[in-house]
Amino acid sequence: MNEEADFSPVVIKKNKVKEESNNNEYTTEEINDIQVFEEKKKNIFQLKEYLIQDRHIIKDIKSTEVLEWRIKDKLKTSSILIAMCLNIGVDPPDLIKVEPTSILECWIDPNSHELSKPIDDIGNALKNQYEKLQPRARFKLCLDPTADDVKKNALLLRRHGKKERILFHYNGHGVPKPTKNGEIWVFNKNFTQYIPLPLHELHQILSAPTIYVFDCSASGLIVKNLLEIAEKDELEELIILAACSKKENLPQNENFPADLFTSCLTTPLKTALHWFFYNNKMIEGITIDMINNLPGKENDRKTLLGELNWIFTAITDSIAWSVLNKNLFNKLFRQDSLLANLFRNYLLAERIMRSVNCTPISFPKLPETHNHPLWNSWDLTVDVCLSQLPGLFKNKNIEYTVSSFFSSELTEFQIWLDYGEKKGSPPHLPILLQVLLSQQYRLRALTLIGRFLDLGAWAIDLALSVGIFPYILKLLQSPSNELSKILVFIWAKIISYDKSCQKDLIKDSAHIYFVNVLKNTSNDYSLRTLSCFILCSIIDDHTAGQEACLQINGIFSIISQQLNCEDPLLKRWLCF
Repeated sequence: MNEEADFSPVVIKKNKVKEESNNNEYTTEEINDIQVFEEKKKNIFQLKEYLIQDRHIIKDIKSTEVLEWRIKDKLKTSSILIAMCLNIGVDPPDLIKVEPTSILECWIDPNSHELSKPIDDIGNALKNQYEKLQPRARFKLCLDPTADDVKKNALLLRRHGKKERILFHYNGHGVPKPTKNGEIWVFNKNFTQYIPLPLHELHQILSAPTIYVFDCSASGLIVKNLLEIAEKDELEELIILAACSKKENLPQNENFPADLFTSCLTTPLKTALHWFFYNNKMIEGITIDMINNLPGKENDRKTLLGELNWIFTAITDSIAWSVLNKNLFNKLFRQDSLLANLFRNYLLAERIMRSVNCTPISFPKLPETHNHPLWNSWDLTVDVCLSQLPGLFKNKNIEYTVSSFFSSELTEFQIWLDYGEKKGSPPHLPILLQVLLSQQYRLRALTLIGRFLDLGAWAIDLALSVGIFPYILKLLQSPSNELSKILVFIWAKIISYDKSCQKDLIKDSAHIYFVNVLKNTSNDYSLRTLSCFILCSIIDDHTAGQEACLQINGIFSIISQQLNCEDPLLKRWLCF
């Protein structure tokens, strides 16, 4: 199937006879509408048929595996506990300080005379950064806390969150390294001593599901201890992100924040651009102030800041998709928005932290991605986008020229479809999902997705696993007529692969989209036939689907008026 695809359906017969009942009874009103319909139905055929070809029959996928793409148990992170042990102005006894050293915490200088309570400002800054990732979360801040403070707030959040996920973020820059037993340090009430907080006591309160983020030297010791004390049934819902291994110290590079690992996780774009700026000697005419004040908004994809944020999401998703199995990808990148953001940003942390001689740790353990080829695409994109900064700052009337990144990726995927070996999963799929958000590229992206789905059941399974379903479902609300042909084709492929999608279509009243396509007699026969097939699939052994379709005003008239059409295939599906 080429890009200018012929979407005419091909019918194959399935050896299952659909018995027709001779005892149907209708009211007087119904007979007037469906008399022609019933007469035609008796004379056409008795065999049940599907709009698929041999290569689309699910031979290599067991029936029990068809629904694996659906996320069964969605967890959301409802609460966030932030414990910051900074002890500003006092260095830990085991710290060997290198001058000049890193200073900033959450991009704030704790030694600034403008701050009356720097620990409060830093704590609130981190809270605000997490709020952008999870706006509805419940927060508790423990700033230079005692052990009782941490445990009390952990208990409150667990009681409130019940079985939902809790995130515990620990910054230990002002206390000694964790003990060999993995204990983390806090303070006594008088703030005169460092007090160890046994990890088993904290975990007993938080339990699973929990995300632990540890930003301190030798944080690998904490990970080792936490995995030892966690029960086997908890490991499935335990997530850990740590800044470095058990024998490593945090970096003290003056060009980066002291909490570099946290900055990667919570302000990834700013951190990535800082790292790019200080690691590329070829940049001319660009200052760090320009980097800190990029024009635009993160949620406006037509601006420099917004497009870079958009491209970063597409690239990190694609890196994860290319190195993880489907189950782990869905768990980390499709289950919970906060968790997905953290792991996208962790991929950046893995790249940046390794460049400063630290090896971040995650559980579940991820493959190494710091040298993934897509990072080269990111560097090229950043280089091209930032080259516009001098002109944008010099003349406010100059408009930002959008990046060619997505157009290039679509071309690359098209080449793969034309000439590539059709095995395995193409790394471009997550990028295609991001492209669907843009009206500029949407039709081209949908056409390429349609070509990919036409490769067979394995391709449909991959597309559903990467997360295409909510995007395609939402597009049924689009009033654009130019999308109807390819959207109907894609939905015919999806529902022929997994008939359980009928429930989703009814739930969102999306079946009306296909009724409107069928009703419009100016549409060609193939498009109306595919729409009819989808509607037949919706009502097949599905009471809710049957009731929803019967409630559509004039549905029998829509069907009966087209029974005299010239296309035999459309006639057959009208009489399903």
